[in-house]
Amino acid sequence: MCEVLQISRSTFYYETKAKDNDDEITTAIVEIFNANRKAYGTRKLKVKLQEQGYTVSRRRIGRIMKEQGLVSTYTIAQYKPHKTAYNEAITANELKREFDQTEAKRFVVSDLTYVKVQHKWQYNTFAC
Repeated sequence: MCEVLQISRSTFYYETKAKDNDDEITTAIVEIFNANRKAYGTRKLKVKLQEQGYTVSRRRIGRIMKEQGLVSTYTIAQYKPHKTAYNEAITANELKREFDQTEAKRFVVSDLTYVKVQHKWQYNTFAC
């Protein structure tokens, strides 16, 4: 029969496997994630799902989390200010907020601004 239809025997005898229903696993992942202050990642979710009797890979859990828009609070990068040695020089207050000058260019005011460009600190000066 395969010769008449011009198909291989493996194609003729092929049976598709029933796909697992992601709905049950998705709801379980969302429930566990929300019950644990949205702090669980794929590793902890996998352990909790195994306790409930589900066998799921971390990649599949990650894919479902991405589809549902679940992001662990620990994976979000936190801003941490870095201490630098910039602007720590103590200078005297010469003008005392009196900007009217009697002589031209007796006091020169400038601003030094540091900007991070391509992971390096660059600076610009503005003088008045």
